[in-house]
Amino acid sequence: MGGFPILSLMLLVPLVGAIACLFLDAKPARTVALVATLIDFVLGVILWANYDIGGAQWQFTERTELFAGFSYALGIDGIALMLIVLSVFLMPICIGASWISVTKRVGEYMAAFLLMEMLMIGVFAAQDLFLFYIFFEAGLIPMYLIIGIWGGDNRIYASYKFFLYTLLGSVLMLIAMLWMVNEAGTTDIPTLMVTDFAPAAQTWLWLAFFASFAVKMPMWPVHTWLPDAHVQAPTAGSVILAGVLLKMGGYGFIRFSLPMFPEASAQFAWLVYWLSMIAVVVTSLIALVQHDMKKLIAYSSVAHMAIVTVGLFAFNPQGLEGSMIMMLSHGLVSGALFLAVGVIYDRLHTREISRYGGLSINMPRYALFFLLFTMASIGLPGTSGFVAEFLSLAGIYQVSSWVALICTTGIILGAAYMLYLYRRVAFGEQVNADAAAMGDLTMREYAMMIPLALAVLWMGIYPESFLAPMRADIQALDARLAHAAPQGDARPTAGKPQAAVHTVSEEGHGPTPAAPGGAH
Repeated sequence: MGGFPILSLMLLVPLVGAIACLFLDAKPARTVALVATLIDFVLGVILWANYDIGGAQWQFTERTELFAGFSYALGIDGIALMLIVLSVFLMPICIGASWISVTKRVGEYMAAFLLMEMLMIGVFAAQDLFLFYIFFEAGLIPMYLIIGIWGGDNRIYASYKFFLYTLLGSVLMLIAMLWMVNEAGTTDIPTLMVTDFAPAAQTWLWLAFFASFAVKMPMWPVHTWLPDAHVQAPTAGSVILAGVLLKMGGYGFIRFSLPMFPEASAQFAWLVYWLSMIAVVVTSLIALVQHDMKKLIAYSSVAHMAIVTVGLFAFNPQGLEGSMIMMLSHGLVSGALFLAVGVIYDRLHTREISRYGGLSINMPRYALFFLLFTMASIGLPGTSGFVAEFLSLAGIYQVSSWVALICTTGIILGAAYMLYLYRRVAFGEQVNADAAAMGDLTMREYAMMIPLALAVLWMGIYPESFLAPMRADIQALDARLAHAAPQGDARPTAGKPQAAVHTVSEEGHGPTPAAPGGAH
């Protein structure tokens, strides 16, 4: 790109659009928001097209020293690239989903979404520790407003619960960041990723970051804010919350916890496994008995994100690749499912499953899209969900066959609750006249459904196009983690070091960190 500041431009476009929307009436505000998100999407495509696979790890870098200890530093690797592309892909769809349903304070609503887009991109592009923290925490504000102002009847409770859970979890992370900067003498994230902190310090630092990222994912048992937030949020709020905001927790693990604290990550790997196994089983069983469609999909999100965490802490390339594909796939599929719920909610203004039935008769095209996204959520081969679950479970099997077995039950339970949902909504007798009278998809709704369907199929049929930009970064992370990889009960991968984390120094002064790559 010849030094062109494309990342700064991607931050500037939605910011300018947000400011403009504050001073516009409803119709022009919608237009400005749509144009701004489409421009950012085009810039995201340009970013992807110009990303040099096999080139430098950090590309499109920008750096300006603002004052001592703080820099405006941007740059991306393949992992950040894919998450930025996911963000800019979903945002125009969110604006389209709000085109008719949001009728009050439209300008402020569109401004909140554009501001959130800027902050999401900033989280994935930031290369300064405190710049990341600002973007990470500021992203709470627009979502808090979206839920609290444009949400359902119980929106105030849900918005406060969302805000307090995610904010309190991040206070410890800020304290840990201050200690890290004082110890390492830099706020540069790429430098900190290869800094070897003392093993004892890593334990406390890991726990401090875990407090924030576990809530953001969210992991069991700190997941209870998510169903409330989804149920009360408007359709577009649920799409972007499930599609991108939850991924910030996974991104935090892969950018901070694993590379910066490898020994502590290995030490607490089994904690992550146990929490994830409980989440897969418990939240799937809870999803089975839900009467509200959005709450069912919200609980399914917790189960799917648990597969992400076990893959991340499998300490091997298959698990890491599977986790990244799962985050991308879940962003598309869960966003599409919430959008599908929003389509019929706009017509009947209820999310109660019992109020529908037989929609395949009067809404056959809608039923077809809903079926595709349901199959992708289950993990049908040929969809993005299959690739994600297969790689993640293959990765964790190398560590523990029992963890893999229990997590696999999530696929079975996922098939149970998703097919049960689809049967009750799309098939059966039409006992409610108002549901039977609903019309099929409009052109606006086609414009939202078709891109999501194509992306889900593209990722399922040709996942290499998404894996290729990330592979070098995942291999670098795997090399960083190699000496700390936990030894499990399954057969280790050929050539994969399974050594203990530490050796004893010749002088007998206690444990010494093992050298990267498994050398001792």
